[in-house]
Amino acid sequence: MNRPQARFAFNGHGVWAIYKFEIARALRTLVQSLVTPVITTSLYFVVFGAAIGSRMHGLGGVNYGAFIVPGLIMMALFTESLANASFGIFFPKFTGTIYELLSAPISYGEIVVAYVGAAASKSITLGLVILATASVFEPIKIVHPLWMAAFLVMTAVNFSLFGFILGLWAKGWEQLQFIPMLVITPLTFLGGAFYSIDMLPPAWRAFSLFNPIVYLISGFRWSFYGTADVSVGYSLAMVMGFLVICLLTVSWIFKTGYRLKN
Repeated sequence: MNRPQARFAFNGHGVWAIYKFEIARALRTLVQSLVTPVITTSLYFVVFGAAIGSRMHGLGGVNYGAFIVPGLIMMALFTESLANASFGIFFPKFTGTIYELLSAPISYGEIVVAYVGAAASKSITLGLVILATASVFEPIKIVHPLWMAAFLVMTAVNFSLFGFILGLWAKGWEQLQFIPMLVITPLTFLGGAFYSIDMLPPAWRAFSLFNPIVYLISGFRWSFYGTADVSVGYSLAMVMGFLVICLLTVSWIFKTGYRLKN
């Protein structure tokens, strides 16, 4: 009798329990989670910033070493958000404990908030760690700090939602790695993380505009230096459009039970 009423009341205790469990899982590998991105970021600056950057002129009036910082942060957000959210929901589905979660007095929306919120929190923390590490190598000035924070949060939430969908869709560990390795990583490297698409020939630049990652990296870079490869309005529209698509997909999955009933 009380079940229908629970749908209209936010179950904060249930959300907090899932969120805390996911954060605790990350804290068990805290040193590895923090040391790895610091070393990786340092290597990027040694290779791209020192070896290549010393041979390049500034892009848009920005030193090359500083230019790649937003791209490095975006790369980390993409990969970590996908990995955290997809593994978080895939593992209980793999072990069969997801049925206990689905039968608990917590709504589908609250489940999404908990898992996506935990994954986004971890990704945002990692992004800030990379930003702090990058500031050791290059003087970084953030022209639009509020927009930087907004792009950081929205991108983390979007890709955490996408990772959540990936975790529900995947039937095995191979499928779980398929999208990040063969789709997201190539699109990120072709999305202007380490260069401006204005450097490309006209035909390749036009082709790059079909890559959604270009808009995310460009908008985030604009918040740092006030320069962008594409209009900031397009970047915001891409972020919001991706969010809407992910929300509709998650809603459809829970409504139909796709990959959940079997």
